[in-house]
Amino acid sequence: MTATVFVLNGPNLNLLGTREPEVYGRDTLDDIGASLHDQAGGLGLAIDMRQSNHEGHLIDWLHEAQRDGARAVILNAGGLTHSSVALRDAVAAITLPVIEVHLSNPHARESFRHRSLIAPVCRGTIQGFGALSYRLALDAAARL
Repeated sequence: MTATVFVLNGPNLNLLGTREPEVYGRDTLDDIGASLHDQAGGLGLAIDMRQSNHEGHLIDWLHEAQRDGARAVILNAGGLTHSSVALRDAVAAITLPVIEVHLSNPHARESFRHRSLIAPVCRGTIQGFGALSYRLALDAAARL
């Protein structure tokens, strides 16, 4: 049975490719998913990639990843990174390694983006490398 890595994406990430491409790049979420799918095959993994603009969906999917025995979770929580105690608590409640991912470097942006509520309960954070951040995170997940 192939180990699965959940790749969870939060609010507004469905707009990648058109939303502030100078900050987030021109790759769409589908482009990133296709790249991860190809990479996962070479690593002997499967990915389950999802996106929602609703906090509760992300929380439910974290619980599902735990219940279904996923290998790890890659989480780009978008703006919820800086505001959601509930999402932070959901990450803390599961035993799976969670890797926080950001396309941009939050520390090079507005001051309200400098603090991540979820980073302290994640295994690690990869940020600032555009779509490559996801690929680096999948490589890390494969090595855990």
